[in-house]
Amino acid sequence: MQHSPDGRHSPDGPGGLPDAILDAIPDAMPVAMPGAGPQALAEGAATGLQPGFLASVFRDLGAASGGDPSDPRGDGGSVDPRGDGAPSGGPVPDDRVGTGSGTDEAVAAHGRAAALTHHRTLAVRADHERLADLLRRAALPVSAMDFESQLRRYEPRPFPAGAGDADGLGAEPRWEDFAPAQPAGADPEEGPARSLLDSGYQRGLAQARLTHQRALREWRTRRAEAVVSGEAESRRAHEEAEQARARAVREYNDSLEECRRAYRLAEPAAVESLIERALAAAESATQDLPVPCRAVFRSLTRTVVLDLDLPPLDLVPALSGYRLTPEGDILPVPRPPGDRATDYLRLVARLALRALQAADAVDTDEILAGVVLNGWLRVGADAPALCLVSVDADRDALARTRLLPAAEPYEELDGDGVYADAERDEALVRLRGLGAAVTPDPYAHAGVAPAAAAGPTVPSAGDLSANEFVQLVRELLTRGGLDGWSVRLRGPAGLVATGEGEAGSALPGRWVVWASRAVAPVAEEEIRTLAEAVREEAADRGLRLTTGRFSEAALDLTGEESHQHIHLVDGDGVRELARTHLGLPLGAGV
Repeated sequence: MQHSPDGRHSPDGPGGLPDAILDAIPDAMPVAMPGAGPQALAEGAATGLQPGFLASVFRDLGAASGGDPSDPRGDGGSVDPRGDGAPSGGPVPDDRVGTGSGTDEAVAAHGRAAALTHHRTLAVRADHERLADLLRRAALPVSAMDFESQLRRYEPRPFPAGAGDADGLGAEPRWEDFAPAQPAGADPEEGPARSLLDSGYQRGLAQARLTHQRALREWRTRRAEAVVSGEAESRRAHEEAEQARARAVREYNDSLEECRRAYRLAEPAAVESLIERALAAAESATQDLPVPCRAVFRSLTRTVVLDLDLPPLDLVPALSGYRLTPEGDILPVPRPPGDRATDYLRLVARLALRALQAADAVDTDEILAGVVLNGWLRVGADAPALCLVSVDADRDALARTRLLPAAEPYEELDGDGVYADAERDEALVRLRGLGAAVTPDPYAHAGVAPAAAAGPTVPSAGDLSANEFVQLVRELLTRGGLDGWSVRLRGPAGLVATGEGEAGSALPGRWVVWASRAVAPVAEEEIRTLAEAVREEAADRGLRLTTGRFSEAALDLTGEESHQHIHLVDGDGVRELARTHLGLPLGAGV
């Protein structure tokens, strides 16, 4: 180390501050040692560092003391690199030499890790915002896709002006192209009057004028003919195009009217086509989230079964962000499983309500008696689909329910990206108000039983939903003459209802109806229970209807005089009633 004559370090010697330190603290201010006057501080002659961050940096980097190269006096003051009061020019421990580069690399690596953590957290935040946007758009009202809205109207377009203009005739003949050249011997200084005395030039000029006038006249004649001919051709093409447009609109409306006629006759193909078009139109607000929905219409119960494909589970973010540990590791911050499940169910509820509203809005002719919706999660080609939500709603329930929730402020997210819990979410509340079965945890693959199966072309009683079975029994008995229908009890297995039949009809008087679908035979005790219900309701007769069969004891009991007012209909009888009164088959089985 070089020293100046007065005992201080030379600014040119190796004892100066390392360049890495100077670059790292460009705004560092000199700090005066205790006892230094204001003049020394003003001149920047710092004789030491106060304890603190800079002192710790100097100690960690093992920098040797030295003069400041920017000091014009070459006197930067002495620096104690260890902060322990040792002379500035003294030796530096070996374990502190050459560690500055490694520390810089560690600081840089830590900064890169912090930046990466920040960017990853921003990506997670973007996923949360996309989910919030999907929730908002999935709750937008759908437009009714009924037959009236699909009709096309023909509006004739006027013939465009200038459509008969002729092209390809060239430009109008110009006199400059016909004018004869000046006489070869003419003197330019004699002026244009001199050429008037040249008889040859005059004859050429007159001939040129005649030629120009003849060419101009012929061009105008051809143009007029072309305009007339082109306009007629253009008008003819325009009229043919308009006739084709009118014919296409008329044919489309005729086909639509034919579909409407088939729809009013409750033909399955027409009903399914109209409802699926309405479901596809309802997805326009969320085209980036394809959720196909298929419709199967059952004429037997006038119920449509919707199979809705639910979005994948990984659509909902599993993380709330990332964090950086003191050791420099980047760790994900997972969300609570309950919050993630709630967000997924909130989206499912909106998609289900939107499909129900689309089916209800398109049925302006009131063909449907009810709608069954099953939401299926398809996790793979080989794995069976899992039903996560199922709704069985009759037409009256749909008419009473405002299906889609009102607009909600999705912009205000909390720290974890959670919006509202499952008990307070309006869409889930309305879905459960329709009697929907909803999975408690989609990520645990906890499924629910579908309300109805949409597969068989001819359904059996077991394929029907609870509302469908009620509708079937009511329709059969109403066709038989039982009016004043009133359901007292209803469940998945059957119902208890009362009805009034007019005198002279097939079912006269007041009846108590107990209908069920069960595998086990109807026992004698159930017949006695029905007889008691008939007495309590002050009815005249009772009807025990089952899609299965009756036990021998039950058949013997109804043969007794005390129970002859109880009538029995088994599964074969139910299928025969469906064929007789509805003209439609009902499959065998429960």
